[in-house]
Amino acid sequence: MKKVRYGMPAEWEIHDRSFVSWPVKDSMVWPENYEEVCEGYGEVVDAIASFEPVTVIVNPGDGKDVLDYVGADDNIALLEIEHDDAWVRDNGPTFIWNDEGEVAAVDWQFNAWGGKYSPWDLDNELAAKVADAYEVPVVNEPFIMEGGSIHVDGEGTLLTTEECLLNRNRNPQMDRLSLEKALKRRLNLDTVIWLKRGLFGDETDGHVDNVACFAKPGVVLLQTCHDEKDPNYEITLENLAILGAAKDSRGRSIEVIEIPNPPYREYNGKRLTLSYLNFYFVNDGIILPVFGGDASETDAEAAAVLRRLFPERRIVEVDGMKLIKEGGNVHCITQQMPRRRTL
Repeated sequence: MKKVRYGMPAEWEIHDRSFVSWPVKDSMVWPENYEEVCEGYGEVVDAIASFEPVTVIVNPGDGKDVLDYVGADDNIALLEIEHDDAWVRDNGPTFIWNDEGEVAAVDWQFNAWGGKYSPWDLDNELAAKVADAYEVPVVNEPFIMEGGSIHVDGEGTLLTTEECLLNRNRNPQMDRLSLEKALKRRLNLDTVIWLKRGLFGDETDGHVDNVACFAKPGVVLLQTCHDEKDPNYEITLENLAILGAAKDSRGRSIEVIEIPNPPYREYNGKRLTLSYLNFYFVNDGIILPVFGGDASETDAEAAAVLRRLFPERRIVEVDGMKLIKEGGNVHCITQQMPRRRTL
């Protein structure tokens, strides 16, 4: 019997649809902000629906409430699956292609970012249930992995951070070599580029999707900080040095394009992890979180960088402040399912 091989497509490949899990008030860090957070989710869902179909995963009985926050659009569908928390990038499926171009879903294990938020048993079942709802084959993996902790270029190169993947609160039984081997096997990779750390204070333990991502093969967008008093300054220098010495799966040196760090913001005494790299590719567009106020200048600069890089895509800005108090942003609350690949 022929062994089926799978590979992970880049996020900019054409999507069949996107998924968003609706917030669960009881699991929120700041439940008093529930309405504001729902408004933010609704803005993102409506933005995605202007480009492609989007499925909103709701807890049973919550569908009517969700419709109060999203527009009436044939591209928006509701899917009832019971879940603990709302970050489908991390607790949902990672979609892949097989040798024939057919879509499948990786069902990683999930433990709520190292056991930070309990319970998570429903979230650990979410990936398989989403895949089953769309009749997508499931590939089970026994180790813990979050979608926000990895980025791929679609040509065999993966970008991640040691701070997250090697954290002992995820897979204490696995070292760097065994994790890299497992990722290469499952996602059909040749090269893993390991950054040391993500943004300072990121409660996900340094997810790469806040600090760096592929814009295309051989090109990485990196959020950089030029304030020497900010801990992100040292992180930036380290990431620049690592990427400057790195080669991708095709032997290319990495071209780094900088996006500015937004100004310092905090909420209830805690620094917020503001990131423009937590944007989301959609068909023919990009959904970009912006932060307003004293961040207006860096908001404009980030949007300008993306417009130069992706002149064929429409950049839609959404209010990232409505989401970030809960710890993540647009990329964190979304998950793409690629269209079947034509060989």
